[in-house]
Amino acid sequence: MKKVTAFCLALTMAAGLLAGCGTSKEGTTAATTAEPTTAAATAAPTTAAETTAAATTAAPTEAATAAETIAPEDAVVRIGSLKGPTSMGLVSMMQNNPDMYFQMENAADALTAAIANKELDIALVPANVAAILYNKTTNISVIDVNTLSVLYVVASGDSIQSVSDLKGKTVYLTGKGTTPDYVLQYLLKANGLSAEDVTLEYKSEATEVVSVLAQDTSAIGLLPQPFVTVACSQNENLKVVLDLGEEWTAAQKDSETPSSLVTGVTIVRNEFLEEHSDVVIRFMEEHEKSAAYTNEHPAEAAQMIADLGIVAKAPIAEKAIPKCGITYLDGKDMIQALAGYLQALYEQNPASVGGEVPSTEMYLTGLR
Repeated sequence: MKKVTAFCLALTMAAGLLAGCGTSKEGTTAATTAEPTTAAATAAPTTAAETTAAATTAAPTEAATAAETIAPEDAVVRIGSLKGPTSMGLVSMMQNNPDMYFQMENAADALTAAIANKELDIALVPANVAAILYNKTTNISVIDVNTLSVLYVVASGDSIQSVSDLKGKTVYLTGKGTTPDYVLQYLLKANGLSAEDVTLEYKSEATEVVSVLAQDTSAIGLLPQPFVTVACSQNENLKVVLDLGEEWTAAQKDSETPSSLVTGVTIVRNEFLEEHSDVVIRFMEEHEKSAAYTNEHPAEAAQMIADLGIVAKAPIAEKAIPKCGITYLDGKDMIQALAGYLQALYEQNPASVGGEVPSTEMYLTGLR
């Protein structure tokens, strides 16, 4: 079997988080934009907020060497995830299953395209993206919930104690029509506000929001972990003022079908499921163990996370892990958490879930 280097180790970002790297040679890295390789990490273009911090050529560490995996065509399963909490919950699994191929991306559309083109078999994607993909194709099933709320409002001072306190404020957040946008607008409405009551300043990447918060002490940002930890490390006056997971739970308390704020789910191609159900069961078992390992052994997992290029520095990863919402839910627990969440998004904007709430056939239960 062909061996390929699974992960790049150097990142370029002033805060030391989630920058792009390209594999130049096996065992070395270069901080340049590159096309995705057969390695388990893909490249991302650098931004103005990024510097050459940590962007030195480095030999692979013991952990990185252990994470080498076979080429995708030889793997028992090809798995895609996003750089961030979803991949942070996979690190133990990546280390312990060398016959599985892992590919990390910076944007969900790269994963959905790979699923549609049969280049990946399993992918960890935003919850509403899974609903959209199901409504378009019905060719995927959701097998677990992998991440709960990772969204937080950060600001300096004590003027924001509730969502209603955002009235008249400017909030910096990533992409219009993405999960942070949908969640914030749902919570604004639940608290008697609308998008007209708050000025929403959209940025293309979370790193841009971090940059604004570092430069403007009065700015308010909506960020996911682990970017929250990075932003607070750059501005000592910055702190979490709203946990949107808690705000979501409060807004749902009178709902007939109360739900959780679900950030990420895992999907499988139905064709692969039909042909390799035993591999899918193995993946689910390993995923559950890996998520638990990250939560229960944050110091060890943080070093893996840094070695694999998900977060540049282990101390940042260790500090962020408890707030990253890394979890594993399947079966009835998965449906209870996800169905109500998708219903709430649909009521706010049907397009956010692909035009309609997916049927129960989207959920895979009873396999384990």
